[in-house]
Amino acid sequence: MGKVWRWIWRILLFCFVSSLVYLIICKWVFPPVTLTQTANWMGGYGLKRDYVGWDEISPNFKLAAMASEDQLFPDHSGFDWKAIEKSLNANPKKKKKVRGAGASTISQQTAKNVFLWQGEGIMKYARKVPEFYFTKLIEWTWGKKRILEVYLNVIEMGPGIFGVEAASQQYFGKHAKDVTRQEAAMIIACLPNPKKFTVKPLSPRVSWKAQWILKQMNAISDDPDVQALTR
Repeated sequence: MGKVWRWIWRILLFCFVSSLVYLIICKWVFPPVTLTQTANWMGGYGLKRDYVGWDEISPNFKLAAMASEDQLFPDHSGFDWKAIEKSLNANPKKKKKVRGAGASTISQQTAKNVFLWQGEGIMKYARKVPEFYFTKLIEWTWGKKRILEVYLNVIEMGPGIFGVEAASQQYFGKHAKDVTRQEAAMIIACLPNPKKFTVKPLSPRVSWKAQWILKQMNAISDDPDVQALTR
């Protein structure tokens, strides 16, 4: 048993060190592939992806993502604890209104999409501890701009379509740096289920939510912390 435990600790240590090294590398280099992208490709959806840097992403995308998914993103340290508490105390029998990602912050979504796996039920609960670990590490090492930059490059925005550049090209025939506020809101509105809530053809849910996102963009655009992350 002693030998078995030594091997277990060696494996755990290797996983910890290798994940830490990979995370640090990803501060400057986009992930070559993610589990979500691989699963989509193997599932027959293909893989459309074109990573672009911070200056090649329209401020409209950055603002739309925060307005829709995580309005406290500039201020929190990775987790929106009030939203988490509200989610835990919510009555599951009550019909929920659509409000973006709920308790899941942009930092958490980035950690999940880059380092972990998707899924509900037992897969979701098995992901919670490593998600906390990676979320805190990217907050400490990457910083907010890099987290938002990676998020906008790896998030799925259509069947097999990952990142704002591929989505902009697919839906509007233009680069991510050239999209309008309306177009950015429409693309972000397909989250969190871009296979069901489609941009083209325009689903009723995306049409409605895009207008809601535009209102939220106007509401938060004057915040100095938000402005610092949209330049």
